[in-house]
Amino acid sequence: MNDMLNGIPEFVEAVEAGGFSAAAARMNLSRSAIGKTIARLERRLNVRLFHRTTRMQSLTDEGQAFYERCRRALDEIQSGEAMLESGKREVTGRLRISMPVLFGRRCAAPLLLELARMHPKLEMDLSFSDRVVDLFDEGFDLAIRNGVLRDEAGLAARKIALHRMTLCASPAYLAERGKPQTIADLDGHDLIVYARSGETKKWIFLQDDGKAVDYFAETRLRLDDLEVMADAAVSGMGIAWLPCWLVRDYVSAGTLTPALKNVSSRAVNVYAVWPQTPQLSLKMRAVIDLLAARLPDIMN
Repeated sequence: MNDMLNGIPEFVEAVEAGGFSAAAARMNLSRSAIGKTIARLERRLNVRLFHRTTRMQSLTDEGQAFYERCRRALDEIQSGEAMLESGKREVTGRLRISMPVLFGRRCAAPLLLELARMHPKLEMDLSFSDRVVDLFDEGFDLAIRNGVLRDEAGLAARKIALHRMTLCASPAYLAERGKPQTIADLDGHDLIVYARSGETKKWIFLQDDGKAVDYFAETRLRLDDLEVMADAAVSGMGIAWLPCWLVRDYVSAGTLTPALKNVSSRAVNVYAVWPQTPQLSLKMRAVIDLLAARLPDIMN
């Protein structure tokens, strides 16, 4: 039991830094030390966590699943430390937080409102917008962002969850048109895609070797609202690529069903982003730790 966490921080850092060398630099260790620590972890678990080449490392399927649980465990530990600290000092003050509209309403806001109930002297201004706000110019303390982060000077970020997508359609549509078995089969189907500001979002799938495959859906239905996309799919208008957290209730009710079970969609990261400071305030740490500990359960 005492050895259970051995190698876990190094493993998580290697994943999030993008390689052993970057992890070693962040942790002030040698690349060899990181590699040996992860090799010992793999021997203890009797599983390969990384595909290794001379130029890069990428996670195996088992490594990805293990990483998600390790990240959650470390987040829980940090959340517990923050809880104990908040018991010593009261969480007070004001925070302005920006988040995407539907994701914020369905996933993040319930947690933040719970935190506000726990700390009566914590003030929160929550802003819901799908545009990328400028934290400095607009006076935000924190933003929640999905996907690849822009290169913005002066900002710190922490990965807090994974945003998983799935292809789904109504049972009636699939009964009439047939269920696709491969990505190429999608070409013969009616597709419902997300588009904003004239840009249609590509669908991203994973091959068996872990490489990403981009799919550009040709369609007559381009919508900029995920709930309307789900409604269109429920009504039999075609196949949609939607967040798992959004379609969960539809799937449970039987109004939507997975449309391409043998192909995985690539998950994208969810980040908390804030203006970089030498030390996080108690109120900021309480918010970020809560989101990191609880969002993964809501989004899976």
